Amino acid sequence: MRHLKHRNQLGVKKEHRVALTANLASALIREGRITTTLKKAKALRPFAEKMVTLAKKGTLHHRRLAISRIRDRDAVQILFNEKAQDFSNRNGGYTRIYKLGTRVGDAAEMAIIEWVAPDDEGYRKTRRKSGSKKAASTATTAAAAEEETPPAQEEEAKAPDDSGESVKEPSGESAEEAPSSEEEDSSGTGEKKSAE
Repeated sequence: MRHLKHRNQLGVKKEHRVALTANLASALIREGRITTTLKKAKALRPFAEKMVTLAKKGTLHHRRLAISRIRDRDAVQILFNEKAQDFSNRNGGYTRIYKLGTRVGDAAEMAIIEWVAPDDEGYRKTRRKSGSKKAASTATTAAAAEEETPPAQEEEAKAPDDSGESVKEPSGESAEEAPSSEEEDSSGTGEKKSAE
């Protein structure tokens, strides 16, 4: 059985496909970015990333393996001397593919494949548990509940301190700040009228 044996075959024989990926990899190493069809870019990506892995190992044996696969000594030299140092702190994900749309002549899907910058952190996908929207809404309400102050801290804020006065609450008016029955004189003299 040949289950899970599919690769991007590109509609050509094996020899043609091997030569094609070697030429694309050589151009990618030299130029840093190439424009090609989406299918060719997807076929090139695993090949190019395996070559970077060989370059990171850096031994003579791995250099000879890369030369036998890429078939371009100058490109292999660039790969081993420059790209291996750029990606020394990165574990995979050395290339990026951008889709460009369709080509005018034959409506083939076009793409740009390029090397990722060495200091590029990319983006992290947020993990969401498989389920309904209810799981997502409960996660947001739990996060909002954590941001509020717990009840124990609120009680400490209301408790009187050593002087016997109660501490003012951060929000709203306290009972002491409530308006009293005695109103100030409207003339502004500060005298208080007594309630009769």
